[in-house]
Amino acid sequence: MSDKRIVVLISGSGSNLQAIIDQASSGRIPGRIAAVISNKADAYGLTRASNAGIATAVLSHRDYEDRAAFDQALQQQIDSYEPDLVVLAGFMRILTPEFVRHYAGRLFNIHPSLLPKYKGLHTHQRALEAGDAEHGCTVHFVTEELDGGPLVVQAATPVQSGDDADSLQQRVHHLEHRIYPLAVEWFCAGRLSLNNGQVMLDGAALPATGYRYQDE
Repeated sequence: MSDKRIVVLISGSGSNLQAIIDQASSGRIPGRIAAVISNKADAYGLTRASNAGIATAVLSHRDYEDRAAFDQALQQQIDSYEPDLVVLAGFMRILTPEFVRHYAGRLFNIHPSLLPKYKGLHTHQRALEAGDAEHGCTVHFVTEELDGGPLVVQAATPVQSGDDADSLQQRVHHLEHRIYPLAVEWFCAGRLSLNNGQVMLDGAALPATGYRYQDE
């Protein structure tokens, strides 16, 4: 089986991108990142990609008259690399339904909460204010519902008595860097798929909460 081609979309520092680069370079992920595309020219993730010898492109949403026009141009740019998988790694754009449908079953996102809890922003502070015993992150397939696609894998960390949003975010980031490459590995190895809205891993249906990852 030939290696899968991956396109990663970013807007910022690209720490999850780096985690995927590292696992692909080590041979753990049977795929390669064909390109990294950012909507911000100053995103540090572009430097991470260049340092790894990965092609980069910048498409600023400010250069387009509306969201649909930007997404159409972005789709054309992505498709020029013929990807098997598109990975959102801190890409701070809400995508149009047409874009999402085009990549149905091959578009990943990672969200810093144990979905379906705390869709949207400020997840760490919201978990603290709710008095949650645990918090974490989720990799999911992207659908037209914001942060509402079928769940692939989740990882949790206990909320500690002295936590603030920053300390909790740091621990969740650690978990993100574990589970995002894992989901990409599964997909590229042909172990993971989305069939009629059901996430399948090794031929078996995952529960609605996805696979629960346990950190070493």
